Amino acid sequence: MEQIIDLSGTVVVVTGASRGIGAAIAEHLGKCHASVVVNYHASPDKAREVAARVEIAGGRALAVQADVRNPQQVYAMFDRAAETFGGVHGLINNAHIDFPVRPFTDLTWEEFAAKLHGELGAAFHCAQGALRYMLPAGQGKLVFVSSTLSRVPGPGFSAHATAKSAIDSFAKSLALELGPKGITVNVIAPGLIETDATANQPPEMKKAYAASVPLRRVGLPEDVAGLAVFLMSPLSDYMTGQYLSVNGGFFMP
Repeated sequence: MEQIIDLSGTVVVVTGASRGIGAAIAEHLGKCHASVVVNYHASPDKAREVAARVEIAGGRALAVQADVRNPQQVYAMFDRAAETFGGVHGLINNAHIDFPVRPFTDLTWEEFAAKLHGELGAAFHCAQGALRYMLPAGQGKLVFVSSTLSRVPGPGFSAHATAKSAIDSFAKSLALELGPKGITVNVIAPGLIETDATANQPPEMKKAYAASVPLRRVGLPEDVAGLAVFLMSPLSDYMTGQYLSVNGGFFMP
């Protein structure tokens, strides 16, 4: 992506940025000269590689370890971001929370609840961490990465679909509450995207998906990253409470 949006001076925290969609978002922000906090949970080497690519692209970067389900670690991450770069202007809540893919009748409540608790806990803690800096500044942008499965669920994905549906509603509630304070809140809902998280899905399933969508291909992390950059830019200043799906036309809300 050519650098067509200038985000110089903009500080964005991207959770789950050591791989996949998060890494692509961080790199695209770097191309736009943003300062990027590359959050990771257990992949320090990969996170540092992403941070290096952000800086090569023209941005500034800081790799920070934090389990986004842990509020103390989350708040420390945002404090470090502000101390290093002078503030926090954007959050892209992207970190993947593991979940079982199996029929509902084979799930235990503990497995189902762990996904809900992890997904909502991460969104809650990261939003509060970011708002500690955005509210005094009177501006900021929150973006939550959801999933097309929150609107068009698939077999075996009940835990994931339910948790992401809750994220969608959470974002709308925040958009209503925070709009008067100068903060926008939006949702990105990817369809099937080629990442290491989807690497084990059968090739025939991906081929069938590609054949079913108008754009005739599976998505790439870069497809999602372009929208994330737009939502971090002044071009989206009058957009809030929106659910924006990146799925090649598979689902048209």
